[in-house]
Amino acid sequence: MSCSSLPLTRAGKLSELEMQMSAVEIYDPAMCCPTGVCGPSVDPALTQFAADLEWLGAAGVEVSRFALSSDPGRFAENSQVKTLLEEKGDDALPAVLVDGALRCSGRYPTRLELAEWTGVRTERPTLEMAQDSGDEGCGCGPEGC
Repeated sequence: MSCSSLPLTRAGKLSELEMQMSAVEIYDPAMCCPTGVCGPSVDPALTQFAADLEWLGAAGVEVSRFALSSDPGRFAENSQVKTLLEEKGDDALPAVLVDGALRCSGRYPTRLELAEWTGVRTERPTLEMAQDSGDEGCGCGPEGC
């Protein structure tokens, strides 16, 4: 299971034009339905990933998803995916390509990884770091917790 973090540009950010042109392709293992979010026992990771893909699409990223059970020809047509399957078998899936480059294989990426690879901003605000008071206590004040 691996995902890569490659530099986006010299400045570390994609231009608006590059961001609008991002395309994500997901090559899923064989599943009972196109998203895997069906049946009596749904994997929470698939539910989260489906929400992440919906979020990417709403941000203007082109998202294409292919399942081995329903689109086997797509797997054979893509040389990177075909090679992955030949080398690692089904353990290579899911495989995620961003703008034609293999970014992740063997697991679903996180929303933060998808955001980094496509240049889409996450809505998660940054949290300020707590200041060290310098004393040895817990930081709750002179009375303690």
